[in-house]
Amino acid sequence: MNGLTLRVLSYVVAVSETGNFSRAARQCHVSQPTLSGQIKKLESYLGIPVFERLSHSVRLTRAGKDLVPLARKMLDAAATIRKRAREHDEPLSGAFHLGVIPTLGPYLIPRFVPGIQKCYPRLQLVIREDLTQNLLRSLHEYELDAILVAMPVGSSDDLTILPLFEEPFWLLCPPQHPLAKCRKITEKNLKETPLLLLAEGHCLREQALAVCQKRLEPDAARADFQASSLETLKQMVMTGFGCTLFPALALDSNQASRERFVARRIDLTGAKRRVALMWRESQLEVKEMELLGGFIQHSLPAEEISTL
Repeated sequence: MNGLTLRVLSYVVAVSETGNFSRAARQCHVSQPTLSGQIKKLESYLGIPVFERLSHSVRLTRAGKDLVPLARKMLDAAATIRKRAREHDEPLSGAFHLGVIPTLGPYLIPRFVPGIQKCYPRLQLVIREDLTQNLLRSLHEYELDAILVAMPVGSSDDLTILPLFEEPFWLLCPPQHPLAKCRKITEKNLKETPLLLLAEGHCLREQALAVCQKRLEPDAARADFQASSLETLKQMVMTGFGCTLFPALALDSNQASRERFVARRIDLTGAKRRVALMWRESQLEVKEMELLGGFIQHSLPAEEISTL
């Protein structure tokens, strides 16, 4: 199989992702003539054109569209073989690309990364923060090894899911707000309370609305403000702009900040989110994923979070 090698398959995948031979060559750290020549050699070996060369771009042929998913699977299998062989020497070593949602990353990553890097100094952890759907797409496209997301997500039939913990929601309100006097927030308390929410696309927005389903009118959420981060929501609460739902890990322990808002427990079934570690089902590194999941669980504050 002189024309069919892992290296040339990586070239094919790179061209399919970039749509350009020059960019693909830079991504693969080879010259464009080398990359182009190897792909032509593969096409000659297979007897089919993989790419249609246009004047200013490249696109996959029908045969190429069938070939690229198989190429990705072969590259993933090869990477798995290398990782499995390395695992017998030392687990959690080498480059590991981890995706995490923005409403979780700043509050969870600092808790477990120092400990895991101390125990596994050869681990090169590369962290990417993005919205759930973008992380899922990157996981399916082999750009990430695993992702940390809040359940449920979209279609995950081909993914392995390791539930890690359940995180309760709290209500944040200005000190002068009537709900600040309540010890716990009930269904009745929430029924007529407009909420500050994250912008569409954030899973926490949908989860907050789900907590309040049939407890808020469709227009009861604050339509005049939508934030892109939890920190912005908290700042708006501290200025007296309104109330919001907040996951427990994101609550600020800084006393100066805590004096500018009131956090109250929500006494409602389901007022929490479940966080899980997900990876492609075709991967074999269950041991590594369980080790990573264990580090995350042991880094959590036991008094606030329920591990699964």
